[in-house]
Amino acid sequence: MDKFVIKSGPVLNGEVAASGAKNSVLPLMFAALLADGEHIFHNVPKLQDVDSAAQLLESLSCEVKRDGHTLRIKVQKPKSFEAHYDFVRKMRASILCLGPLLTKYGHAVVSLPGGCAIGTRPIDQHLDGFKTLGAEITVESGYVKAEAKKLKGTNVVFDGVTVGGTENILMGAVLADGKTTIENAAKEPEIVDLAEYLIKMGAKIKGAGTSVIEVIGVSTLKPAEHTVIPDRIEAGTLLIAGAITGGHVTVNECNPKHFEALTHKLRESGFDLSATDTSITIKARKEFQAVDVTTAPFPGFATDLQAQFMALMSVASGTSVVTETIFENRFMHVQELVRLNADIVPKTRVAIIRGAPGQLLGAPVMATDLRASACLVLAGLVAKGETTVNRIYHLDRGYENLEVKLSSLGAKVLRAKE
Repeated sequence: MDKFVIKSGPVLNGEVAASGAKNSVLPLMFAALLADGEHIFHNVPKLQDVDSAAQLLESLSCEVKRDGHTLRIKVQKPKSFEAHYDFVRKMRASILCLGPLLTKYGHAVVSLPGGCAIGTRPIDQHLDGFKTLGAEITVESGYVKAEAKKLKGTNVVFDGVTVGGTENILMGAVLADGKTTIENAAKEPEIVDLAEYLIKMGAKIKGAGTSVIEVIGVSTLKPAEHTVIPDRIEAGTLLIAGAITGGHVTVNECNPKHFEALTHKLRESGFDLSATDTSITIKARKEFQAVDVTTAPFPGFATDLQAQFMALMSVASGTSVVTETIFENRFMHVQELVRLNADIVPKTRVAIIRGAPGQLLGAPVMATDLRASACLVLAGLVAKGETTVNRIYHLDRGYENLEVKLSSLGAKVLRAKE
């Protein structure tokens, strides 16, 4: 396994580009199952999760080829309609093959998903939604078995906002008979990106990006070509890297409107930011104020940026409170930040951070999940001395060459073997 060795000191300065969005490209890849032929995706990041999705698609008789940041997926009828545990256990997004397989072929067998251990993330709402559309669903021996001669359009109402559930039902509805209305739908930019690709394929969709999405089912879809949106979480992480080191950093090839909740909190903390349609610049201060944050579904403060923001607050002036409303076990990075001398008291879904400039001290730490990895890397940039972040395979699931991008800004980050 690889690790990062980070030496503190450098103030980050310069320009860096965000990659394509992990949380967008994965549902797009599974959407390809809806239409035979060659699908072409541009701005595809080089990530472990993308490789895992490609392996799953190949097990479903697809041919997947990568040329730089362009991915070509040639789809044909699968010999088997089973998404095996060996593939699905690596990545929670694998459950998104359920909707396309079920609506196109009438049946699917999909292993219950894996991914980061950040809390209970049930797929009950996915399954209830498909039942509402007329599918017969059973769960046996760790597998979801779904059958439906033809999904029937109807009203699907989610009990709570679910990004994956919205994506799965949306893909199932595009080939269903009649009209489907998805209420309490997720509003994330990744939902909009998926809907835009489905529309290119010939789907009839209205309302993506709002809480009500309407879908008129069509009989067939065709392959298309699409450019993946920028990764708002990576862009936010790079922006925080500039902030925490007191630097002057511009993140290019991003959409600042996709992470306005973060930039609002950065301004409240005392940072100067300026943005264009495709870039954002932070001019950091040596001292900045602690601010409270509560995670929420988009357009609220992203749970995927909570850990990184906590690292920033650990060196802010004053006390802040971070409240996590999405996942009940997303404070596993706290104990590792404490190893770096952060003063944090976690209380179930609330963490109290007593920040102080310069209080972090380098130490060996262990990454527990994807975003916790990024949090520890950011903390290591300012922790006095040397910080070693172990188990960064989590990081490689969602960040493309993060050490290269940080090094281009002046950071001292070295990838090494554990």
